[in-house]
Amino acid sequence: MAVEPEILFDRRGAAGLVTLNRPQALNAVTLVMVRELRAQLDAWRDDPAVTRVIIAGAGGRAFSAGGDLRQVYELGRSGRQAEALIYWREEYALNTAIKHYPKPYIALIDGIVMGGGVGVSVHGSHRVAGERFLFAMPEVGIGFFPDVGATWFLPRMPGEVGTYCALTGERLDAADGVMTKAVTHRIASAKFAELREALCTAVPVDALLSAFAQPVQGAKMAIQHGMIDRLFKGSQVEDILAALDEATAAGGDEGAFAGICAETIRKKSPTSLKLALAQMRAGKGLSFGACMQTEFRIVSRIIRGHDFYEGVRAVIIDKAPKWRPSTLAEVSPSDVDRHFAPLAGGELDLP
Repeated sequence: MAVEPEILFDRRGAAGLVTLNRPQALNAVTLVMVRELRAQLDAWRDDPAVTRVIIAGAGGRAFSAGGDLRQVYELGRSGRQAEALIYWREEYALNTAIKHYPKPYIALIDGIVMGGGVGVSVHGSHRVAGERFLFAMPEVGIGFFPDVGATWFLPRMPGEVGTYCALTGERLDAADGVMTKAVTHRIASAKFAELREALCTAVPVDALLSAFAQPVQGAKMAIQHGMIDRLFKGSQVEDILAALDEATAAGGDEGAFAGICAETIRKKSPTSLKLALAQMRAGKGLSFGACMQTEFRIVSRIIRGHDFYEGVRAVIIDKAPKWRPSTLAEVSPSDVDRHFAPLAGGELDLP
Protein backbone atom coordinates (compact mmCIF):
# COMPACT_ATOMS: atom_id res chain seq x y z
CA MET A 1 0.00 0.00 0.00
CA ALA A 2 1.12 3.54 -0.73
CA VAL A 3 2.31 5.46 2.32
CA GLU A 4 0.41 8.69 2.95
CA PRO A 5 2.57 11.84 3.16
CA GLU A 6 2.91 13.11 6.73
CA ILE A 7 2.12 16.67 5.66
CA LEU A 8 0.17 17.90 2.62
CA PHE A 9 0.51 21.15 0.68
CA ASP A 10 -1.85 22.71 -1.86
CA ARG A 11 -2.46 26.02 -3.59
CA ARG A 12 -6.02 27.28 -3.80
CA GLY A 13 -6.72 30.81 -4.96
CA ALA A 14 -4.72 33.24 -2.87
CA ALA A 15 -3.90 30.68 -0.17
CA GLY A 16 -1.20 28.16 0.53
CA LEU A 17 -2.85 25.22 2.32
CA VAL A 18 -1.09 23.00 4.86
CA THR A 19 -2.59 19.83 6.33
CA LEU A 20 -0.89 17.91 9.14
CA ASN A 21 -1.61 14.38 7.94
CA ARG A 22 -0.91 11.84 10.68
CA PRO A 23 -4.42 11.41 12.13
CA GLN A 24 -3.61 7.96 13.52
CA ALA A 25 -0.92 9.65 15.65
CA LEU A 26 -3.05 12.71 16.44
CA ASN A 27 -0.93 14.62 13.90
CA ALA A 28 2.17 14.53 16.11
CA VAL A 29 4.89 16.60 14.43
CA THR A 30 7.90 14.68 13.06
CA LEU A 31 11.25 15.97 11.83
CA VAL A 32 10.12 15.28 8.25
CA MET A 33 7.08 17.52 8.81
CA VAL A 34 9.24 20.25 10.36
CA ARG A 35 11.60 20.26 7.40
CA GLU A 36 8.93 20.14 4.72
CA LEU A 37 6.82 22.87 6.34
CA ARG A 38 9.84 25.15 6.70
CA ALA A 39 10.80 24.66 3.04
CA GLN A 40 7.24 25.30 1.84
CA LEU A 41 6.84 28.42 3.97
CA ASP A 42 10.08 29.78 2.54
CA ALA A 43 8.80 29.15 -1.00
CA TRP A 44 5.40 30.75 -0.35
CA ARG A 45 7.01 33.73 1.36
CA ASP A 46 8.58 34.69 -1.94
CA ASP A 47 5.55 33.81 -4.11
CA PRO A 48 3.46 36.94 -4.81
CA ALA A 49 0.44 34.79 -5.76
CA VAL A 50 0.23 33.44 -2.20
CA THR A 51 -1.09 36.13 0.14
CA ARG A 52 -1.85 33.93 3.17
CA VAL A 53 -1.09 30.48 4.61
CA ILE A 54 -3.75 28.25 6.22
CA ILE A 55 -2.78 25.27 8.40
CA ALA A 56 -5.12 22.58 9.77
CA GLY A 57 -4.99 19.00 11.02
CA ALA A 58 -6.47 15.91 9.39
CA GLY A 59 -8.84 13.48 11.07
CA GLY A 60 -11.06 15.67 13.23
CA ARG A 61 -9.71 14.67 16.66
CA ALA A 62 -6.60 16.81 16.84
CA PHE A 63 -4.88 19.74 15.21
CA SER A 64 -1.69 18.24 16.64
CA ALA A 65 -1.25 16.59 20.03
CA GLY A 66 2.46 17.43 20.19
CA GLY A 67 5.85 16.52 18.83
CA ASP A 68 6.70 12.96 17.89
CA LEU A 69 8.99 12.26 20.85
CA ARG A 70 9.40 8.51 20.36
CA GLN A 71 12.33 8.81 17.96
CA VAL A 72 14.21 11.43 19.99
CA TYR A 73 13.52 9.39 23.13
CA GLU A 74 15.09 6.30 21.55
CA LEU A 75 18.07 8.30 20.23
CA GLY A 76 18.74 9.91 23.59
CA ARG A 77 18.31 6.70 25.53
CA SER A 78 20.92 5.04 23.30
CA GLY A 79 23.42 7.85 23.93
CA ARG A 80 22.88 9.64 20.61
CA GLN A 81 21.83 12.96 22.13
CA ALA A 82 23.53 15.05 19.45
CA GLU A 83 21.31 13.38 16.84
CA ALA A 84 18.23 13.88 18.99
CA LEU A 85 18.98 17.60 19.28
CA ILE A 86 18.65 17.99 15.51
CA TYR A 87 14.86 17.70 15.93
CA TRP A 88 14.61 20.52 18.44
CA ARG A 89 17.14 22.71 16.66
CA GLU A 90 15.07 22.60 13.46
CA GLU A 91 11.71 22.73 15.25
CA TYR A 92 12.62 25.87 17.18
CA ALA A 93 13.90 27.52 13.99
CA LEU A 94 10.53 26.70 12.36
CA ASN A 95 8.65 28.21 15.33
CA THR A 96 10.71 31.38 14.89
CA ALA A 97 10.05 31.50 11.14
CA ILE A 98 6.30 31.27 11.83
CA LYS A 99 6.49 34.01 14.47
CA HIS A 100 8.12 36.38 11.99
CA TYR A 101 6.27 35.23 8.85
CA PRO A 102 5.52 38.29 6.69
CA LYS A 103 2.11 37.03 5.45
CA PRO A 104 -1.01 36.10 7.41
CA TYR A 105 -0.57 32.62 8.90
CA ILE A 106 -3.94 31.21 9.95
CA ALA A 107 -4.17 28.12 12.15
CA LEU A 108 -7.59 26.41 12.11
CA ILE A 109 -7.64 24.48 15.39
CA ASP A 110 -10.63 22.23 16.02
CA GLY A 111 -9.40 19.56 18.41
CA ILE A 112 -6.41 18.84 20.62
CA VAL A 113 -3.42 21.19 20.37
CA MET A 114 -0.47 20.50 22.65
CA GLY A 115 3.31 20.74 22.65
CA GLY A 116 4.72 20.72 19.14
CA GLY A 117 1.25 21.41 17.72
CA VAL A 118 1.17 24.63 19.70
CA GLY A 119 4.53 25.55 18.18
CA VAL A 120 3.16 25.47 14.62
CA SER A 121 -0.03 27.37 15.50
CA VAL A 122 0.19 29.81 18.40
CA HIS A 123 2.96 31.90 16.82
CA GLY A 124 0.89 32.55 13.69
CA SER A 125 -0.82 35.87 13.12
CA HIS A 126 -4.33 34.34 13.40
CA ARG A 127 -5.40 31.37 15.55
CA VAL A 128 -8.98 30.15 15.16
CA ALA A 129 -10.59 27.83 17.72
CA GLY A 130 -13.53 25.55 17.03
CA GLU A 131 -15.79 23.94 19.63
CA ARG A 132 -13.44 20.98 20.09
CA PHE A 133 -10.39 23.17 20.76
CA LEU A 134 -8.37 21.78 23.68
CA PHE A 135 -5.05 23.45 24.51
CA ALA A 136 -2.44 22.30 27.02
CA MET A 137 1.29 22.36 27.70
CA PRO A 138 1.61 19.20 29.86
CA GLU A 139 5.37 18.67 29.53
CA VAL A 140 6.26 18.80 33.25
CA GLY A 141 4.29 15.55 33.58
CA ILE A 142 6.83 13.69 31.43
CA GLY A 143 9.98 15.19 32.92
CA PHE A 144 10.30 17.71 30.11
CA PHE A 145 9.51 21.47 30.06
CA PRO A 146 7.12 23.82 28.21
CA ASP A 147 8.98 24.55 24.99
CA VAL A 148 8.21 25.55 21.33
CA GLY A 149 8.14 29.18 22.48
CA ALA A 150 6.21 28.72 25.73
CA THR A 151 8.90 30.82 27.44
CA TRP A 152 7.50 33.66 25.32
CA PHE A 153 3.74 33.11 25.11
CA LEU A 154 2.84 31.68 28.53
CA PRO A 155 4.23 34.64 30.55
CA ARG A 156 2.26 36.96 28.24
CA MET A 157 -1.07 35.42 29.18
CA PRO A 158 -3.07 37.52 31.69
CA GLY A 159 -1.68 37.59 35.23
CA GLU A 160 -0.37 34.23 36.40
CA VAL A 161 -2.46 32.10 34.04
CA GLY A 162 0.62 31.08 32.07
CA THR A 163 2.37 29.96 35.26
CA TYR A 164 -0.72 27.96 36.19
CA CYS A 165 -0.74 26.28 32.76
CA ALA A 166 2.99 25.54 32.92
CA LEU A 167 2.93 23.95 36.39
CA THR A 168 -0.35 22.04 36.16
CA GLY A 169 -0.64 21.22 32.44
CA GLU A 170 -4.31 22.23 32.73
CA ARG A 171 -6.39 22.17 29.56
CA LEU A 172 -8.06 25.26 28.13
CA ASP A 173 -11.19 25.20 25.98
CA ALA A 174 -12.05 27.63 23.17
CA ALA A 175 -13.47 30.32 25.46
CA ASP A 176 -10.38 30.10 27.67
CA GLY A 177 -8.22 30.24 24.57
CA VAL A 178 -9.66 33.60 23.55
CA MET A 179 -9.51 34.94 27.11
CA THR A 180 -5.83 33.98 27.46
CA LYS A 181 -4.94 35.15 23.91
CA ALA A 182 -3.82 31.65 22.89
CA VAL A 183 -6.29 32.10 20.03
CA THR A 184 -7.55 35.20 18.27
CA HIS A 185 -11.03 34.02 17.18
CA ARG A 186 -13.74 31.55 18.20
CA ILE A 187 -15.71 30.15 15.25
CA ALA A 188 -18.31 27.36 15.11
CA SER A 189 -16.81 24.04 14.03
CA ALA A 190 -19.56 23.63 11.44
CA LYS A 191 -18.31 26.81 9.74
CA PHE A 192 -14.68 25.74 9.37
CA ALA A 193 -15.00 24.32 5.84
CA GLU A 194 -16.84 27.44 4.68
CA LEU A 195 -14.26 29.67 6.36
CA ARG A 196 -11.38 27.79 4.74
CA GLU A 197 -12.90 28.29 1.28
CA ALA A 198 -13.52 31.97 1.96
CA LEU A 199 -9.92 32.43 3.12
CA CYS A 200 -8.72 31.16 -0.26
CA THR A 201 -10.13 34.30 -1.89
CA ALA A 202 -8.44 37.68 -1.97
CA VAL A 203 -10.76 39.13 0.70
CA PRO A 204 -8.69 40.54 3.60
CA VAL A 205 -8.15 37.96 6.34
CA ASP A 206 -9.20 40.17 9.26
CA ALA A 207 -12.49 41.07 7.60
CA LEU A 208 -13.33 37.42 6.92
CA LEU A 209 -12.50 36.24 10.41
CA SER A 210 -14.52 39.06 11.96
CA ALA A 211 -17.52 38.09 9.84
CA PHE A 212 -17.33 34.44 10.98
CA ALA A 213 -16.36 35.01 14.64
CA GLN A 214 -18.73 34.21 17.50
CA PRO A 215 -18.97 36.05 20.82
CA VAL A 216 -17.13 34.28 23.62
CA GLN A 217 -18.86 33.43 26.89
CA GLY A 218 -18.33 31.05 29.79
CA ALA A 219 -14.54 31.03 30.05
CA LYS A 220 -13.62 29.27 33.28
CA MET A 221 -10.41 31.31 33.33
CA ALA A 222 -12.54 34.43 33.74
CA ILE A 223 -13.86 32.94 36.98
CA GLN A 224 -10.58 31.43 38.20
CA HIS A 225 -8.31 34.26 37.10
CA GLY A 226 -8.34 36.05 40.46
CA MET A 227 -7.62 32.84 42.39
CA ILE A 228 -4.80 31.93 40.02
CA ASP A 229 -3.18 35.35 40.38
CA ARG A 230 -3.25 35.09 44.18
CA LEU A 231 -2.07 31.51 44.42
CA PHE A 232 0.57 31.34 41.66
CA LYS A 233 2.53 34.54 42.26
CA GLY A 234 5.34 32.93 44.27
CA SER A 235 8.94 33.06 43.12
CA GLN A 236 9.57 29.43 44.11
CA VAL A 237 7.49 26.31 43.47
CA GLU A 238 7.59 25.65 47.21
CA ASP A 239 6.02 29.09 47.83
CA ILE A 240 3.23 28.36 45.37
CA LEU A 241 2.52 24.98 46.98
CA ALA A 242 2.48 26.61 50.42
CA ALA A 243 -0.09 29.14 49.19
CA LEU A 244 -2.16 26.34 47.68
CA ASP A 245 -2.03 24.31 50.88
CA GLU A 246 -3.06 27.33 52.96
CA ALA A 247 -6.00 28.00 50.68
CA THR A 248 -6.98 24.33 50.74
CA ALA A 249 -7.09 24.36 54.54
CA ALA A 250 -9.28 27.49 54.47
CA GLY A 251 -11.90 25.67 52.40
CA GLY A 252 -14.55 27.15 50.15
CA ASP A 253 -14.44 27.36 46.38
CA GLU A 254 -10.87 28.65 46.36
CA GLY A 255 -9.82 25.88 48.72
CA ALA A 256 -11.33 23.20 46.50
CA PHE A 257 -9.59 24.67 43.46
CA ALA A 258 -6.28 24.99 45.33
CA GLY A 259 -6.44 21.40 46.55
CA ILE A 260 -6.80 20.05 43.02
CA CYS A 261 -3.91 22.23 41.81
CA ALA A 262 -1.60 21.14 44.64
CA GLU A 263 -2.35 17.46 44.10
CA THR A 264 -1.70 17.83 40.37
CA ILE A 265 1.59 19.69 40.80
CA ARG A 266 2.97 17.20 43.30
CA LYS A 267 2.78 14.43 40.68
CA LYS A 268 5.08 16.28 38.27
CA SER A 269 8.85 16.12 37.95
CA PRO A 270 10.39 18.38 40.64
CA THR A 271 13.18 19.43 38.28
CA SER A 272 10.74 20.18 35.46
CA LEU A 273 8.55 22.23 37.80
CA LYS A 274 11.46 24.41 38.85
CA LEU A 275 12.64 24.85 35.28
CA ALA A 276 9.14 25.79 34.12
CA LEU A 277 8.71 28.42 36.84
CA ALA A 278 12.15 29.88 36.05
CA GLN A 279 11.06 30.09 32.38
CA MET A 280 7.87 31.93 33.32
CA ARG A 281 9.73 34.46 35.43
CA ALA A 282 12.56 35.03 32.93
CA GLY A 283 10.45 34.98 29.77
CA LYS A 284 8.61 38.21 30.50
CA GLY A 285 11.80 40.17 29.93
CA LEU A 286 13.23 38.26 26.97
CA SER A 287 12.84 38.78 23.23
CA PHE A 288 11.28 35.94 21.23
CA GLY A 289 14.67 34.90 19.88
CA ALA A 290 16.20 34.88 23.35
CA CYS A 291 13.30 32.72 24.57
CA MET A 292 13.95 30.16 21.84
CA GLN A 293 17.68 30.12 22.51
CA THR A 294 16.95 29.64 26.22
CA GLU A 295 14.75 26.67 25.43
CA PHE A 296 17.46 25.11 23.30
CA ARG A 297 19.88 25.48 26.19
CA ILE A 298 17.41 23.74 28.49
CA VAL A 299 16.63 20.86 26.13
CA SER A 300 20.34 20.33 25.52
CA ARG A 301 20.70 19.57 29.24
CA ILE A 302 17.40 17.76 29.79
CA ILE A 303 18.16 15.06 27.22
CA ARG A 304 21.35 14.26 29.12
CA GLY A 305 19.43 13.88 32.37
CA HIS A 306 17.08 11.30 33.88
CA ASP A 307 13.52 12.57 34.15
CA PHE A 308 12.60 12.93 30.46
CA TYR A 309 13.37 9.27 29.77
CA GLU A 310 11.66 8.17 32.96
CA GLY A 311 8.60 10.30 32.17
CA VAL A 312 8.18 8.95 28.64
CA ARG A 313 8.80 5.39 29.89
CA ALA A 314 6.10 5.78 32.52
CA VAL A 315 3.57 7.17 30.03
CA ILE A 316 4.15 4.17 27.78
CA ILE A 317 4.40 1.47 30.46
CA ASP A 318 3.05 1.95 33.96
CA LYS A 319 1.95 5.57 34.59
CA ALA A 320 4.13 5.78 37.73
CA PRO A 321 7.31 7.77 37.07
CA LYS A 322 10.16 7.71 39.58
CA TRP A 323 11.62 11.21 39.39
CA ARG A 324 15.25 11.93 40.25
CA PRO A 325 15.57 14.05 42.37
CA SER A 326 12.22 13.03 43.85
CA THR A 327 11.50 16.19 45.87
CA LEU A 328 11.57 19.92 45.24
CA ALA A 329 13.95 20.42 48.16
CA GLU A 330 16.58 18.30 46.41
CA VAL A 331 16.54 20.53 43.29
CA SER A 332 18.99 23.32 44.10
CA PRO A 333 19.12 26.75 42.44
CA SER A 334 22.38 25.71 40.78
CA ASP A 335 20.64 22.64 39.32
CA VAL A 336 18.14 24.99 37.67
CA ASP A 337 20.69 27.61 36.62
CA ARG A 338 22.91 25.16 34.76
CA HIS A 339 20.05 24.45 32.32
CA PHE A 340 19.96 28.14 31.36
CA ALA A 341 23.75 28.60 30.97
CA PRO A 342 25.28 29.30 27.53
CA LEU A 343 26.14 26.27 25.42
CA ALA A 344 29.80 25.56 24.81
CA GLY A 345 28.93 23.53 21.73
CA GLY A 346 27.02 26.27 19.95
CA GLU A 347 23.79 28.18 20.53
CA LEU A 348 20.60 27.85 18.51
CA ASP A 349 20.82 29.61 15.13
CA LEU A 350 17.57 31.40 14.27
CA PRO A 351 16.19 32.66 10.95
